[in-house]
Amino acid sequence: MKAILRSVSRSFYLTIRFLPRPLREPVSLAYLLARATDTIADTAAIPAATRLTTLLAFARVIAGESDFVTVAESLRDFAARQSDPAERRLIENLRGCIDWLARIEPADRDDIRAVLQTIVRGQELDVRRFGDPAVVTSLQSAAELDEYTYLVAGCVGVFWTKLGFRHLPPFARRPPNEMGQLGIEYGKGLQLINVLRDCFADAKSGRGYLPSDELAGKPAAEVFARWLDRAEERLEAGIDYCSALTNWRMRFATALPALIGARTLALLRQAGPEARVRKIKVARKTVRRILVASLAAAASPVALRALFQRLLEAPR
Repeated sequence: MKAILRSVSRSFYLTIRFLPRPLREPVSLAYLLARATDTIADTAAIPAATRLTTLLAFARVIAGESDFVTVAESLRDFAARQSDPAERRLIENLRGCIDWLARIEPADRDDIRAVLQTIVRGQELDVRRFGDPAVVTSLQSAAELDEYTYLVAGCVGVFWTKLGFRHLPPFARRPPNEMGQLGIEYGKGLQLINVLRDCFADAKSGRGYLPSDELAGKPAAEVFARWLDRAEERLEAGIDYCSALTNWRMRFATALPALIGARTLALLRQAGPEARVRKIKVARKTVRRILVASLAAAASPVALRALFQRLLEAPR
C-alpha cells in the first residue's frame, strides 16, 4: 500500500512521511479511500449514472453497511478504464484497503468512516452537477462554493484534529473546538487553491466552480482576485493552526501544504489573466526548496509565519 500511496500522491506523501507514527496509518488509509472515491467520481469514460451508483455503493462498503463483493465487479470495470497506471493499481487494490479498515483501531475507523461520508457527499454533488461534460454548468453562489470546499476538504481539518488530540496529547495550545474550526478553514483554503489553479481544465470539461452570480455582475479577473484573497485568508488560518501545535514533526507535516499553497497563490497572482487559461503549478525544484526551508522553520511558529509570508511574495 505504501507504494500505491506514493504513486498517487507525491506531494501529500511527503506530509505523511513526516507525521508522528501514530497518525501515519489512519491518515494514509483515509487518503487512499478518498482518492479512490474521487477517481470513481471522475472517471469520465464511464456514464455519470454508473459513476454515481458505484460511488454510493462503495461508500456503503466503507461505512460497513455492505460487503466488498457488492462492488467488486463494478470496480474491475473502473480499474480497466484508468489511463493512469497509479490510479488503476489503487482501484485494483481497494479490497486490501477495506480489509485494512477492518483491522484498524476502532476509534480511528469511526473517524475515517465519518470523514469519508462527508467527502463522498461532496463528490456525489459533483457528479450530479457536472455529470454531462457537454453541458457547461457552474456553481451559483459563494455559499455553494463554500459548501463544496467544506465537503471535500474542510472536513479533513476536523478529522486531523480528532486524531491529533487522541494520539498526541498535548496536541495543541488551543482547545479542540478552536483547532477544529481553524482546521476547517485551512482545508477549505487548500481546496480553493485547487479550484483557482484548475480553472482552465475545469472549464474545458464543462465545470465552473467560481460563483456564476458574481461572474454575471463583475469582470472575471475581479472575481478571480477576490477568491485568491479568500484562499490566502484561509491559509493564514492554517498557519494559525500549525503554530498552535506542540509537536514539531506534526507542525512541519501540517504546515507543508500551506507553504506550497502560498507559493501557488503567488504564482497565480503573478500570472494575471494567464492563470485562467493555463494551469499554474509549483515546480518540483521549488517544492524541494520549500521542504528544506520548512524543516528549519517548523521549530518556531515565528519562523513558520515568516516563511509563509516570504512565499506569498511574487517569485523572482
